[in-house]
Amino acid sequence: MAEKEPGDTSGQPQLLHLVFGGELEEPSQVRFRDLDHLDIVGIFPNYASALKAWRAKAQQTVDNAHMRYFIVHMHKLLDPGDDGHA
Repeated sequence: MAEKEPGDTSGQPQLLHLVFGGELEEPSQVRFRDLDHLDIVGIFPNYASALKAWRAKAQQTVDNAHMRYFIVHMHKLLDPGDDGHA
């Protein structure tokens, strides 16, 4: 049996998550100041790895009250009827 490559998630459900952020016009609203400067952190194969990336980015920008990062559950957008369980 061949060894798995790093990042190989074959055999596991792909519950894709997008992590992105940007500077908000107002900290109390989700309206970005400049859509051309959104920070697309990446797409991750599960919530745990997305959360780790989100925490790292949030920590880097903690001094900017207008900067926010989000986790989007892409798997729910791709297949709204799928709850992620096999």
